[in-house]
Amino acid sequence: MHLPTRFMLENRAWASEMELRDPRFFESLATGQQPDVFWIGCADSRVPAERITNAAPGELFVHRSIANLVLPNDNSIMSALQYAVEELKVGNVIVCGHDACGGVRGALMPALENEGRAATEDTNYLADRIRPLRDLYRRCRDEVDGAGNAEKDPPLRLARSVDRLVELNVAEQVRTLAKTRIVQKAWQRGHALRLHGWVYGLANGRLREVLSIDARQAVTEPA
Repeated sequence: MHLPTRFMLENRAWASEMELRDPRFFESLATGQQPDVFWIGCADSRVPAERITNAAPGELFVHRSIANLVLPNDNSIMSALQYAVEELKVGNVIVCGHDACGGVRGALMPALENEGRAATEDTNYLADRIRPLRDLYRRCRDEVDGAGNAEKDPPLRLARSVDRLVELNVAEQVRTLAKTRIVQKAWQRGHALRLHGWVYGLANGRLREVLSIDARQAVTEPA
């Protein structure tokens, strides 16, 4: 069966099941949303936010992109953040990365950087996107490379380094969030907003916390 056709059939089956469980389910959703969590995740198809948290529709406000980067000059993520904090008034923002992230792995591969430099007629969007990851790697190179030093097998050594950079990247994005004017102003208003950094383990399906920040640990200089 053609995959889009299967998805349409699965949607009808799911909608019918939800109506049987709660005849007012969709009527309630149609009146508006009140999620308490803004989820910033990677676009990787293996890490669906609602599935790995067992969240119901309406519980997560989600933004996904390559390597879950929070870039202050990216209108997409910043507009979503503003809407989540100022309109939905979420109490939690979660940045969730995942082991074996392709975007993070690309930051460790010089070939991709060279391709980005060589691009002339066409923009290399991927290379541009992960440039902040390359900068982070340069700053933390000893720690990232050291994470894989105990492994003799080169692929496994690279995997360990990637996973360490994944953790460092999540922490970096949470700290970037804490510096944004949107979050800073929310804290100044007394909004009890908490920022979380998580990593999802593809090999075991478990989430692990990297760090958590609230107004008491706020960084005072807006990004």
